[in-house]
Amino acid sequence: MSALTPQSDMPTPTTDKITQAAMETIYLCKFRVSMDGEWLCLRELDDISLTPDPEPTHEDSWEDLTDVVEQLRDDTEDPNYLMANERMNLMNMAKLSIKGLIESALNLGRTLDSDYAPLQQFFVVMEHCLKHGLKAKKTFLGQNKSFWGPLELVEKLVPEAAEITASVKDLPGLKTPVGRGRAWLRLALMQKKLSEYMKALINRKDLLSEFYEPNALMMEEEGAIIAGLLVGLNVIDANFCMKGEDLDSQVGVIDFSMYLKDGNSTKGSEGDGQITAILDQKNYVEELNRHLSATVNNLQAKVDALEKSNTKLTEELAVANNRIITLQEEMERVKEESSYILESNRKVTKDRTADGHALTEARKQLKEETQLRLDVEKELEAQIGMRQEMELAMKMLEKDVCEKQDALVALRQQLDDLRALKHELSFKLQSSDMGVKQKSELNSRLEEKTNQMAATIKQLEQSEKDLVKQAKTLNSAANKLIQKHH
Repeated sequence: MSALTPQSDMPTPTTDKITQAAMETIYLCKFRVSMDGEWLCLRELDDISLTPDPEPTHEDSWEDLTDVVEQLRDDTEDPNYLMANERMNLMNMAKLSIKGLIESALNLGRTLDSDYAPLQQFFVVMEHCLKHGLKAKKTFLGQNKSFWGPLELVEKLVPEAAEITASVKDLPGLKTPVGRGRAWLRLALMQKKLSEYMKALINRKDLLSEFYEPNALMMEEEGAIIAGLLVGLNVIDANFCMKGEDLDSQVGVIDFSMYLKDGNSTKGSEGDGQITAILDQKNYVEELNRHLSATVNNLQAKVDALEKSNTKLTEELAVANNRIITLQEEMERVKEESSYILESNRKVTKDRTADGHALTEARKQLKEETQLRLDVEKELEAQIGMRQEMELAMKMLEKDVCEKQDALVALRQQLDDLRALKHELSFKLQSSDMGVKQKSELNSRLEEKTNQMAATIKQLEQSEKDLVKQAKTLNSAANKLIQKHH
């Protein structure tokens, strides 16, 4: 902002006004975080107020400058813009914190503990991310905002998280939900599952809507980006002893001194940070798209294998049906033969002319035929039972195939949604480029107006000096005339 201050020996009211209006101030709530390599830049854009210069010679220039500044100021008064700005700030802070933690931990080369400063700052940043857009819960003591409620949902989504949730509840020194949430984050980092748990939680926005506002960080794309960045923390070994640590009364304040850098050296880094964030989102979506494509291919292969198995079972069922029909025909034939033999025996009994040996043979044959009939009936019952089991297996297989097809359709729908999201992010990238160009043009116009005003001020100062010299000359001439007169 030094370009707005004219270089003069004596400050004038106009230069003081320009300098006061152009001063950069860092606020706690409304600030813009941008990244320049490994550094952080904070720039206040919401509290610039310029009034027109009372001098008539500069009225038009001040009105043009005020219009440009008011146009920049109106953009920051929208609540949605403020929430988006806060999400971008927290995402950039998370990037810097995670990157610095990984690099310092690898350089340190040992297990980290709770006294390590970059690790403390990482937990503070994560706490701010989880608190962003959190709905207030009404209790008998008043309204309360705590991120412990969303973290409790993780054990329902990932069974492995039930162990650390139970451990947090069993810790004797924790009395507040905030302390339990902080302990949960530390145990998840020790378990090297923090990224997995956060991804599982962010994917269930229907459950998160009970705790967060619609435009909160956990409900938007920035939350998914932060969850992806947490994967890098799996290379860190940490060990915490939380029995003697007071997690309830700790004050979670971000220490910007670890990352802060003068904003003048990072001019225009805001737009670069937005473009970098969009590119990171695009890369994340493309990676997720590839993962879903591989999952769809695997499910398609499983469906094909199930269809082949279904065809094989259908063929076996058809063979079993043919066998049952054959056995039924054979049983009917045996019944007819048995009836014929019984009828013959009756005739033999009535006539009493048949030989006793023939009667014995007939009885023996009848006994054999009866035994054969019983064997055929048993085999028929066994075949009927096998047929019923095959039909039940076919129904279960058809149900499984339908479920797999529904899952395949849902995954294809998700794949289409991700592709649409990819196109939307590309469009946002183009829009961001156009916004950066427009802001550059506005900045050029402001610098041009400022240079013109500085030149005018210099001309006025030079005119003032000339007038003073002329006044001194006239005064000396008047003195000489008075002396001559006397």
